[in-house]
Amino acid sequence: MRKLHSYIPENQLQSLIDQALGEDIGDKNIGECDLTTNGALSDVQRRNAVKAKLVAKSLGTLSGCEIFKLVFETVAIRESTEITCNFATADGTSYKSGDVLAEISGPAGSILQAERTALNYIGRLSGIASLTAHYVAKVAHTKCRILDTRKTTPGWRALEKYAVNCGGGANHRIGLYDMVLIKENHIRAAGSITQAIENVRKYLKDSNKSNIAIEVEIQNSTELESALGENIDRVLLDNQSPEELLNLVTIARSLSPETKLEASGNITLETVANYAETGVDYISIGALTHSAKSADLSLLIT
Repeated sequence: MRKLHSYIPENQLQSLIDQALGEDIGDKNIGECDLTTNGALSDVQRRNAVKAKLVAKSLGTLSGCEIFKLVFETVAIRESTEITCNFATADGTSYKSGDVLAEISGPAGSILQAERTALNYIGRLSGIASLTAHYVAKVAHTKCRILDTRKTTPGWRALEKYAVNCGGGANHRIGLYDMVLIKENHIRAAGSITQAIENVRKYLKDSNKSNIAIEVEIQNSTELESALGENIDRVLLDNQSPEELLNLVTIARSLSPETKLEASGNITLETVANYAETGVDYISIGALTHSAKSADLSLLIT
């Protein structure tokens, strides 16, 4: 599993945290702070050291330990105090209901201010990792890899793709800049698959980017044969039934055994094994990031 900072630079991660805390705490300098904590606890009670624990309330796969800790550290720096956060496990590991995943200690007021933002991050990322792990388990008997897509929360792409990796999935292109994927609308605008590929190759050569992989989306066997004739790196077989996909895989393997094959389009947990068993190399699932339910995690002061 790759480290979080291989996905997002530290300064960008800190910027995300600052923005999230700003949404929740406001500008402390003008008094827009935690009205509830300030009202419910005395000055002494807010400064009192307490211990808290992060508890799992269902089965899942963990993701987001580092950003969870950074939220508490950021609040501690703002408050000129110290909060410690120690995890009993690491990103990418599974947990069960009742497991204590981390222990936190520090001033009660600071912990309460950081609580929701920290939980939002680790809950969302662990939800994505958990859903990904379910898909990965469904195809474990095949050689197929589960991929994510660009259907991510704006501003959170690096985090969400990291969470997919924590769940055992692999990342498709990170953005429009690190891989070519010629889709249906590109082909229509260019006039044909052949013309689109020809244009892309010229552009990549002129831009000194000839090492960039090229993938083409196809809808039927005619388009498949046309794409394979251009010696591309990968074919995206979109919106096929398992039966239709098996037929296209058979054709592709006979014409170009080395070309990687990817399936996508309305593939669910219930059907993903059937698609993987056709022999495709990858299955891309937009639901990993756009439909994952946040993990049920709770922070309890002890």
